[in-house]
Amino acid sequence: MKTIALTIGLLLTLIQSQSVFAQTRKPASSGREEYIEVEKNVKLHVVDLGEGQPVVLIHGWPLNNAMYEYQYQYLVDKGFRVIGISLRGFGKSDRPYGKYDFDTFSDDIKVVLEKLKIEHAVLGGFSMGSAVTIHYVTKYNGAHVGKLALFGSSGPSWKQREGYPYGISDQDADALILQTKTNRQQLVAGFGKGFAGQEGGLSPEAIKWLENINLDASPYATTQSITALRDLDLRPQLAKIKMPVAIFHGVNDKLCDFTQAEQLHKAIPGSYLVRFEKGGHALFLEEMDKFNSELEKFARK
Repeated sequence: MKTIALTIGLLLTLIQSQSVFAQTRKPASSGREEYIEVEKNVKLHVVDLGEGQPVVLIHGWPLNNAMYEYQYQYLVDKGFRVIGISLRGFGKSDRPYGKYDFDTFSDDIKVVLEKLKIEHAVLGGFSMGSAVTIHYVTKYNGAHVGKLALFGSSGPSWKQREGYPYGISDQDADALILQTKTNRQQLVAGFGKGFAGQEGGLSPEAIKWLENINLDASPYATTQSITALRDLDLRPQLAKIKMPVAIFHGVNDKLCDFTQAEQLHKAIPGSYLVRFEKGGHALFLEEMDKFNSELEKFARK
């Protein structure tokens, strides 16, 4: 009986000590959500790091928020709160059947910023993400945003139009869209190699990393979003932008020609253009130090 009583006593002591530990342990996380529900059954993955002035980053096509790996910690170290959003269909975000157009992407971003209680953010977008951010600030009159940064922009129009002889031709755009449905792997491999502005500008490992991120996208979202970009003409919206705008673009960009950045600069009142003389489409990697410091400088203005 004494042995049984002793055993029970030890068990009770163990249970009580575990209960005390559970009550006194301080949470290691800050309590921020990694997934934000934007509509029923649809959640977006967000990277949310640091404290201070918020910088919100939107990826390009068909990348995801992982592309900003070398911006996140830099900005946190400089005293910013940095938030990377993977659009629906990309990365770890949900990929439901439905629309993958710029109204949908903008609506989703607004929900995320509202739920995170973000105000006066620097909103940055890369490539297709630049079109997303332009559409967002014009559709919602700059809600939650104080400044806009456009990186390697797909321009006010990704393809050539009447009165706009810049960008990709109709034939090439349609061929690219077809390839997303028939040989996406080959398309991504070529796309990855085209990111570098100069021979050797990106290491083989960096190119492979970008390819892996691209291939992680939903094939359906990949096709639908680039089709929506083909059909998007932002020229009539640019004059509506009343906030400070910085345009970062690689002079040697093979995927979105530098003339696209020049056209944006001319059309957006008060914008300024930062040239990356060595960089191509991957200016955020090829000229990482300059990219990060220029983004920090713009955010602090």
